[in-house]
Amino acid sequence: MPAIRNCIRELRAARDLTQQQLADQVGVTRQTVIAMEQDKYSPSLETAFRVALALGVTLEQCFQYEPRGKR
Repeated sequence: MPAIRNCIRELRAARDLTQQQLADQVGVTRQTVIAMEQDKYSPSLETAFRVALALGVTLEQCFQYEPRGKR
């Protein structure tokens, strides 16, 4: 399980945004949004801030850090 988890998919759906619309607002590809939603890609700090800003939430509302081996 990745150390950084997110709720991008839920936040995006609540705002009626497509993956492409979010990608365009953040400045990444749709494939990058898909990978982030599937926890297969951890974005840079700058990209994470842009995602949170595009979704209208704080970084902490969008991304959570869970050290490996702790639950």
